[in-house]
Amino acid sequence: MSEMIELIYFAIFYILCCFIAIYRLIKGPTAPDRAVAGDGVDVMTDMALVLVAMYSGRGIYLDIAIVTAILGFLSQVLIGKYLEGTL
Repeated sequence: MSEMIELIYFAIFYILCCFIAIYRLIKGPTAPDRAVAGDGVDVMTDMALVLVAMYSGRGIYLDIAIVTAILGFLSQVLIGKYLEGTL
């Protein structure tokens, strides 16, 4: 029972962090701010997928988390190159 309460606390904290990052993604004053917020949302999504995999005992969520982490890294590299002007 204690583990379920901790999971609920984490879910509430996670949702608040996601709303803050999504707000920065939409309202960010500059493109680099938006890029960092997008990376933050990607990392939080990967973390949530790993926790869901641990809680449910299903490994498919880990595979999905690995794929989204790789795609998130590649997208951040491409966005950085574009903002730098070398793409």
